[in-house]
Amino acid sequence: MKLLVVASSLDLQQPFSSTPSWWQLLKGLYEIGVELVVTTYQGPAIETLWWRAVPNPVRLQGDLFKALREAARRLRRPPAAPPTPAAGQGESLSERLIRRTAQTLIAPRWRATLDRLLTEQPDIDALLFLTIPLNHVAGVPAYLIARHGKPVFFYDGDLPASLPQFRGFSTGFRIYQGADPGEYTAVLGSSVGALEHLTALGARHVHTLHYAADPDIWSPLDVPQDIDVFFYGHGAEYREDWIRAMIAEPSRALPGRRFAVRGTALGDLGRAERLPYLSFSKLREYACRSRINLLITRQAHASVYASSNARPFELAALGACMVSSPYSGLETWFEPEKEVIILASPEEATERIAWLLDHESARAAIGAAARARFLKEHTYRHRAQALVDILRQYL
Repeated sequence: MKLLVVASSLDLQQPFSSTPSWWQLLKGLYEIGVELVVTTYQGPAIETLWWRAVPNPVRLQGDLFKALREAARRLRRPPAAPPTPAAGQGESLSERLIRRTAQTLIAPRWRATLDRLLTEQPDIDALLFLTIPLNHVAGVPAYLIARHGKPVFFYDGDLPASLPQFRGFSTGFRIYQGADPGEYTAVLGSSVGALEHLTALGARHVHTLHYAADPDIWSPLDVPQDIDVFFYGHGAEYREDWIRAMIAEPSRALPGRRFAVRGTALGDLGRAERLPYLSFSKLREYACRSRINLLITRQAHASVYASSNARPFELAALGACMVSSPYSGLETWFEPEKEVIILASPEEATERIAWLLDHESARAAIGAAARARFLKEHTYRHRAQALVDILRQYL
């Protein structure tokens, strides 16, 4: 199989949290024998040992869009309450202006570039968009399907926050307003519970493809565990209560224990130490140095059934003892009490953390079981094979 892929970004210095996952998914596809031609929507298309890169045809326009988006973000006040399906679905004036500008300036260039690549390389079997703003390329998939007879797929790795019935994050943007998911052969998403909403938006076929981790990248390090409790994340938005319950209050109640975080804008962290970022690879070291690793998932994500993100799989790959805030569907990947601890209420957080810190064998057993489950079911080779199996249904 040969795929043409348009990824949202491959530049790890850009503020797109899914970028490391795209690297791992594409590497997994290469490892199972898929030939890849890859370009990017934002930033440079980076050549690697695993795929051939073609230049981003709208890099200048993409940089302009990024600047406009950041300006609009600074002007937009963040919502006071967590997003819910009842939240407003309309676009702001700035969002509408940016979308229409993109459809006018960017979509024609993408259509011409992808048309040329499919013409020059007729052995390409399918085209896959990875979490780009699909309302910026409205009409392009339908045109390419009609002209080349090749299936075109869209993968949304931001579900459920990307859905129009959610307000999304204050740092995010809307991708479905002004778009037609029905023009894609099929739409894939990282959430089970959100698939019905994709169908309601007009998607003809929907499939789930969860996040995962690459065991070559997320492998355990043999380092002393000098951190008791660690959390990595950016922004307290929609998880303020659980950050308080799992970090701020336990760190105060357990003064002899070392709590540490890596992230920004996380609000009240009690006695927790803030660690420097240094590099993406440093996160693996921080996690391995920690006796307990916390999962604190934003409410919108945690409340929609089996909406995956990368963090549980990365920590499981490292053999970490994971303690999670309530997360609907987490049990579909890891067994509660055996492979992950899921708190039932904020009140029990300090007690359970203290107990685990006093019982090394219990922590080790949880981490070992989680890593075994990860290696059996949740590597990016597993996801790459699942993706290929889905795409083959439409070839």
